[in-house]
Amino acid sequence: MEAIEKVCKFLDEAGTYYLATVEGDQPRVRPFGTALVYGGKLYIQTGKVKSVSKQLARNPKAEICAFKDGKWLRLSGELINDDSRDAKQAMLDKMPELKAMYSADDDNTQVLYFKNATATFSSFTEAPETVTF
Repeated sequence: MEAIEKVCKFLDEAGTYYLATVEGDQPRVRPFGTALVYGGKLYIQTGKVKSVSKQLARNPKAEICAFKDGKWLRLSGELINDDSRDAKQAMLDKMPELKAMYSADDDNTQVLYFKNATATFSSFTEAPETVTF
């Protein structure tokens, strides 16, 4: 659990991270800002109507990159959909600004958790540190 908490803390402190997916043979990258540890898993959130949701449904492999204070995090793994109301509500409770656009009870809100994840913390001045979960 310590590794997941460390990754989530970095993402929270960075504020914005970039999520990469694949659409056919074309990489797609976009900014995100949601991260939550819930039930021992690291979650992100999006809307099911968005292209990113459709891309992850076809190919769940994804990668995140975040940067802060001269250090960066690369996190790769599979993003697995979780349709449970409790997980959606936990994300909305952590990030109440999302409640203007999403609800735990709508058909659009989507939360996904990382499976088979590898996270590497790097900088130009320290040896890389890799954790898995």
